[in-house]
Amino acid sequence: MGILSADRSPGQKLWLAVLVGVLLAIPLFCVWLIIDDRQSQSIQAQNSIAEGWGGAQIVAGPVLVIPYRATVTETVTENDRPVVRSRQVWQELSLSPESADIETRIKPERRQRSIYEAVVYEAAVSGRARFTMPADLPRFGVAVSDMALDRAELRFGLSDPRGLFGTPPRVSVGGQPLRLQPGGGTPATSGAGFFAWIDAAPLAASPVVAEFAYDVRGNGWLSLAPQAGDTRWRVASAWPHPSFQGGFLPVERRVSDDGFTATYRVGNLALGQSLVGIGSPQSVTRPPPQTDVAAPSGGGYEARVSLIRPVDLYSQVSRASKYGFLFIGFTFLAFLLFDVIGGLRVSGVEYLLVGAGLILFFVLLLALAEVIGFGPAYLVASLAIIGLLTAYSAAVLRSWRRAGFIGALLAGLYVVLYILLSLEAYSLLIGSGLLFAALATVMYVTRNLDWGAKRGEPSASEGSTG
Repeated sequence: MGILSADRSPGQKLWLAVLVGVLLAIPLFCVWLIIDDRQSQSIQAQNSIAEGWGGAQIVAGPVLVIPYRATVTETVTENDRPVVRSRQVWQELSLSPESADIETRIKPERRQRSIYEAVVYEAAVSGRARFTMPADLPRFGVAVSDMALDRAELRFGLSDPRGLFGTPPRVSVGGQPLRLQPGGGTPATSGAGFFAWIDAAPLAASPVVAEFAYDVRGNGWLSLAPQAGDTRWRVASAWPHPSFQGGFLPVERRVSDDGFTATYRVGNLALGQSLVGIGSPQSVTRPPPQTDVAAPSGGGYEARVSLIRPVDLYSQVSRASKYGFLFIGFTFLAFLLFDVIGGLRVSGVEYLLVGAGLILFFVLLLALAEVIGFGPAYLVASLAIIGLLTAYSAAVLRSWRRAGFIGALLAGLYVVLYILLSLEAYSLLIGSGLLFAALATVMYVTRNLDWGAKRGEPSASEGSTG
């Protein structure tokens, strides 16, 4: 008899359920593609919302850059003979502060367009940096007498200067305000930022203290690229869901429903670089950081604070859809047992329609979550699918009592799935436990079943009547 025949053996019924389950992998894969596409659209919409506001910001500096005269030698060929010549050139000495004390207050704001939302912020950055002339300067081959201290520049790095807003940045040295110029940032921000010309002559005799304050807009996250011998960074915000990332973590932090505060402390020994860098103009070089170990993700030599949203609905829906085969398997298993043990006939089309309903749950969940949030969407979508499949099962199984078992099974599965999504660390343990329980139940219920028996022939479960 063929697999579509009415008198299929239990084994043929099992293979029919498996075949339909495999075919349902196609629409389930399409659901994953839909989720990925909607997530891409969401990212594009968030970028569009934040456009013109300022990107994710990296703050660096200040760094004092001083021109100095250096003698370089080069070999040239004259009359087919090598000739060594010396000439003087201007190079730059980059001096990081001995200490930097920086404070940042972040004011977050949710901005929406249609069903999409982006988190942007305004950050008030202020601080002071203390510069001193290095005692070991001669080791770098630079003499104070060769420096043009009156032509020094105080440089501040900002990865996206478009985010500067409100009151213009304020920088002062010794109580005297400095006039700022665009560009001339630091290597940490690829040269983006602003700078001020400064007469650093007092640096030869005593420390120079620079004070600064500016307001900047951005979105997503804010990073500080520490460069001082001792950097202290205090950051505070009313955002209750921060994520501390990058190569440096705060030494102190407090997170509550009212916001967070964090304090960082980073030294140049941890950075693996000297406070002094020398090189040609616009290409100052420093000893590179140690690279024996892989740099942490999210800014290996940065202190980064991300303003994350507590629930990323697309990742939640994507994780939920990965359990789609678990739903299909458990539900098909229940129908199969009613078929092979209860004597009910479940056709391939009925398996297919039930599977389509189970997959539709994830589409409903995605569509509703974008509008009302993940939690309410999960409740509405699960209730809708439970009601639909329970009513359909009553017709297929010809009993509301049997349909009630299917409804209870689905309700239990949706509850377990929600727990799995909430307890990510234990999802594998719980999932494997459920599969073990399901397998044990099937093995017990079908222990006396002759999977190869034909309808109308005596099976092991019926016993001999001779």
